[in-house]
Amino acid sequence: MARKIGIYAVLAYVIYALFFYWYLFYFADMKLPFEYQGTKADPATFLNGRELMLSEEYSKIRNLLFFISTPFEWLFYFLILLFGLSKAFKRWSESSSKYKLGQTAIYLIWLSFFSFLATFPISYIGYSLSKTYNISTQTFPSWMKDELIDFWLNYGTMLLIVSVLYWLMKKSNKRWWLYAWLLSIPFTLFMTFLQPVVIDPLYNDFYPLKNKVLETEILTMANKAHIPAKHVFEVNMAEKTNSLNAYVTGIGSNARIVLWDTTLNRLSDKQILFIMAHEMCHYVEKHIYFGIAGYLLLSLLGFYITSRLMDWMIKKWGKELKIPEMKDIRSVPLFLMIISMLMFAVSPLTNLGSRYEETRADRYAINLTKNPKEAITSFQELTRSGLSQVNPPLLVKIFRYDHPTMLDRISMLEEYEVKHRTQLNK
Repeated sequence: MARKIGIYAVLAYVIYALFFYWYLFYFADMKLPFEYQGTKADPATFLNGRELMLSEEYSKIRNLLFFISTPFEWLFYFLILLFGLSKAFKRWSESSSKYKLGQTAIYLIWLSFFSFLATFPISYIGYSLSKTYNISTQTFPSWMKDELIDFWLNYGTMLLIVSVLYWLMKKSNKRWWLYAWLLSIPFTLFMTFLQPVVIDPLYNDFYPLKNKVLETEILTMANKAHIPAKHVFEVNMAEKTNSLNAYVTGIGSNARIVLWDTTLNRLSDKQILFIMAHEMCHYVEKHIYFGIAGYLLLSLLGFYITSRLMDWMIKKWGKELKIPEMKDIRSVPLFLMIISMLMFAVSPLTNLGSRYEETRADRYAINLTKNPKEAITSFQELTRSGLSQVNPPLLVKIFRYDHPTMLDRISMLEEYEVKHRTQLNK
């Protein structure tokens, strides 16, 4: 019976993957609408023929990898349960330690190791793809180092979360989800506070911006925006990527203004000031706090739905999945599978909210800098450096884009440029 269910699950995944291959490579129309052709949002006006071809190829493959990777995670967790590997992990952990925390740690290291092995090919394909298209400049040893840092950070976080969750399940079978959510509030705030000063430096080196003239201009803008930053940080990303980025991160006294060195190398000071004005809007309008509030609200609903679904699935298919009860640690893959599914299902909503905030940030930046020419060319350079799609297919935009498309962003700036020029001529 388990083998039959497993075959059906694999077939469903293959059909799903083939659908998205057909959608991305044959069905989706990525042609620019007629009214935008020849405008500054038209990639043909700022990319050469080779760049246009590479952008289309790279985007299709990268989007396909995105759509097949998350459901592959669900399939992995489902097969781990179906074929008794989760049960085996528990047996190995109990034979290796007599302490409950030790058993949980050993169970999770086996689960994490098998998960790493299963998803490594997709991760490597993504890395190899970015190298082939000259997006990544990272060496394989450096990439593997980042992968291992990810592994141990995820493992440590999972050990803490699973230990607390399953302790709560044993204490309160009905309300564990509510207590878990209440505990997640200080944990989320703590991790957000910790991210810029502890976690980010594990991957890259941060140091004060060398260009002191530019730093002074950025800090002057930051001061007007009441951002409590005394330095602008530069991060050495050129050894890893050709992409461009800048951001304002952290909360409270840990707020940091960060520029990738690739951005400094490729953009002019005026272009950078527009980008930084955009990032500062997120701080000014407290988007990070709205993001945390939205995340916590959705996580409350997510914990509740996960609790109900786990209870229902274990009662209905507990025998096939080798899970006697929810509070048994063998149910961890089921918990992770459901959480991943819910996050994927809600991503169109969270992306929509993020795109709204990013649009506001673009408007804030152009109203502050009043330099549409530099703003437009900065977005064109961002498109070129990342081989981004200016006008992605609908499903890609819904599920992948937490920023407006470059078509929307550059078109908005062109409208501002026309209005600004008209006002000056009056």
